[in-house]
Amino acid sequence: MRLTVNGETREYTGDPAQPLLWYLRDELALTGTKFGCGISACGACTVHVDGAPVTACVTPMSTLDGKTVVTIEGLSEAGDHPVQKAWADANVPQCGYCQSGQIMAAAALLKRKPRPTERDIDDAMTGVICRCGTYTRIREAIRRAAGLEATAAGGR
Repeated sequence: MRLTVNGETREYTGDPAQPLLWYLRDELALTGTKFGCGISACGACTVHVDGAPVTACVTPMSTLDGKTVVTIEGLSEAGDHPVQKAWADANVPQCGYCQSGQIMAAAALLKRKPRPTERDIDDAMTGVICRCGTYTRIREAIRRAAGLEATAAGGR
């Protein structure tokens, strides 16, 4: 099977049931995507498949023929995607473990809805758990990346 990962065409001939997460981490050495729970409950392994956020821990390789996968490493070569910059400006990370999943979920949201409502943010980010509870800063960063920080300041 063929797929594109971070802009590079790849051939995969391994176990079709293997989760995408292990292909990314073990075979491509793209370790920015984290293993959290293994059952799609925490969102730490969120990546984009054809532009949509998916949890890589439960996405079998058999579903990816002809698809495009983007990981945190491929979101922006220089690390300057608007969401990444807003994350740094809002000082979001604490332990940092969930951050690649959070950033990938937020980037997918803003691509789909450049000016999201608070409800849109809630809906998009519900599946990504932050162990440290930095949800207020996560929401602030999403609003910053969308250019909404001034209008939503009172709603934090």
